[in-house]
Amino acid sequence: MAITALTFDLDDTLWNNRPVLERAEAGHYQWLSDALAAASPGAGSAFMAHYPLHAYQQHRADVARRFPLKRGDFTWIRERALFEMVEAYGLPRLRARLWAAHAIAHFLDLRHDLTPYPEVVAMLDTLRRSYRIAAITNGNADLKRLDLADHFSVMIAAGELHAPKPDPRAFLAALARLRARPSQALHVGDSWREDVLPAQRLGMQVAWIDAKNEGPRELPPGVYRLTHVRELPTLLARLAS
Repeated sequence: MAITALTFDLDDTLWNNRPVLERAEAGHYQWLSDALAAASPGAGSAFMAHYPLHAYQQHRADVARRFPLKRGDFTWIRERALFEMVEAYGLPRLRARLWAAHAIAHFLDLRHDLTPYPEVVAMLDTLRRSYRIAAITNGNADLKRLDLADHFSVMIAAGELHAPKPDPRAFLAALARLRARPSQALHVGDSWREDVLPAQRLGMQVAWIDAKNEGPRELPPGVYRLTHVRELPTLLARLAS
């Protein structure tokens, strides 16, 4: 059956996400520590001296364990962890909530300071003329804050649905909004567990971005290995022939 719809993962599929998150992680935490010090010059040790970055990361993991229904909503988990730590640092509850919210706003600004791979914009501009296109992400990248939003008719934030990939519900929601059956759709993503397996089990075809050549040699039917998303148009042309 001809492919009429495409679904895309975002992080590490359309851009290199590791440096983006590393910069956002360190930047918003340093901002919070500096802001708290400026707001309370008479306070004792700096927030980051009391709670180093690794303590924040460990506390986020604890929050995720305590709130399993929020496991895929990374923004909520981050803000809850910051709120609890700032309150434990000694601020009143309301002020702690406000500082956590400000820090998360700063994190999201940094998190959206990203550059897609050079080929992505032109590729999507061409593909949207022939296919209906959706984004399905477990991350907290908000396409509405990026120029890429114009290329997608559907945007699914799986974590906010409380159904992060590999849960099939995010894929099914995207397919429903695209008005496409699984057999009419191809998913593009970099994760074997979160992209390839759930999409393939639903009956979708999959373009797997195996940039590090880490996958199995034998692929399931309908799964195609690519080394970069720039190879997608060639694959689609081959499947259409």
